[in-house]
Amino acid sequence: MVFKETYIPYGGYWSTPFCKWQGSFQNLHSIKFAAEVARGFLEEKSISTKIIDELVLGMTIPQMHNFYGTPWLGAMIGADHLTGPMIAQACATGPKTISYAAQGIETGQHYTSLVICADRCSNGPLLAYPNPQAPGGNMDKESWVWDNFAYDPWARNSMLQTGENVAKEAGITREEQEKVALMRYRQYQDGLKDDRAFQWRYMAIPIQVHDRSGKHIIRTVEKDEGIFPTTEEGLKKLKPVLPGGTITFGSQTHPADGNCGILVTSKARALYLKRREDVEIRIMSYAESKTKKGHMAMAVVPAAKKVLEDVGISISDVSAIKTHNPFAVNDIYLSNEMDVDLKDMNNYGCSLVYGHPQAPTGLRLIIELIEELVEKGGGYGLFAGCAAGDSGAAMVLRVNVE
Repeated sequence: MVFKETYIPYGGYWSTPFCKWQGSFQNLHSIKFAAEVARGFLEEKSISTKIIDELVLGMTIPQMHNFYGTPWLGAMIGADHLTGPMIAQACATGPKTISYAAQGIETGQHYTSLVICADRCSNGPLLAYPNPQAPGGNMDKESWVWDNFAYDPWARNSMLQTGENVAKEAGITREEQEKVALMRYRQYQDGLKDDRAFQWRYMAIPIQVHDRSGKHIIRTVEKDEGIFPTTEEGLKKLKPVLPGGTITFGSQTHPADGNCGILVTSKARALYLKRREDVEIRIMSYAESKTKKGHMAMAVVPAAKKVLEDVGISISDVSAIKTHNPFAVNDIYLSNEMDVDLKDMNNYGCSLVYGHPQAPTGLRLIIELIEELVEKGGGYGLFAGCAAGDSGAAMVLRVNVE
């Protein structure tokens, strides 16, 4: 879908640090945590909730009481008047929530939407489903996170197997994957230079983690937790996760926890809200795709091609690219199919390095894409990523810097 009237105010977004599975955020309720961070963000930016007329929540992993989702979140951020949908589209949830909000702006139904994506892979729910026909009336059981990571009921394989399928079909070697994993780790280090100047543009709210009583601070989290030191020698020592495979724990992402938020609005409202007068951010288009069964890593390519076609530009017109890459295979496949230099993708980091908390992942990548485009003096930016069910999503932004 092409958008013509939808903008993002510069600085109108945040991301918490992403913390590794069973790390500092492991016991924080996703919606309550997101509400706390959103309140802090709005107060720091002096943004009144009265100018927000829609709230969109992206969330893929259930938490207690998330049946009440978005209205509950609105109440906790001091916006009793707000409601809206709760969207779950696996790893594509981030760009999908922005797309949904943009449609409201384009049609005039809303003027300013606050999009929040929040998930916690740690301590995911264990669900039981009634099955009266089971022996003894036993229930069907599911670990929401791990069982779904491990099994696609349509393709009948794990997400990891989809990466191996693409590696085999495209002839992508383990050595190529490890070269990309090391490159991405080094690119992430660039984002830490000058006392993390790049990250502080959107990760400026230190997170205080309290004990169960809520009275005592047990730690303060200011940066990503779970960045694994990566070297060529260390990668070579790892064994493939699947027997005879090419993907190791060093060339794939890891589950994480966190949340992100972004304001989606009209041009006039963006001008009022933005933190730099010389920066204009426009959402250009959003596209989805689905590839053949059991080949999830391939889905980024048709999504990227479609979104570029919708805007009327080619990949050579793009100044910055961000991908959700649960496997290094994703980036290699995209590079080969679209003739993109691997070095021109994922500057300053990506989900391969800092982890994947599901819904927030794509949103953080889009936020980082904006900041990279500002740093480069403007231009088109492309986000593309795969998602569960052999699907993909892509979005094009345009940043103008006067």
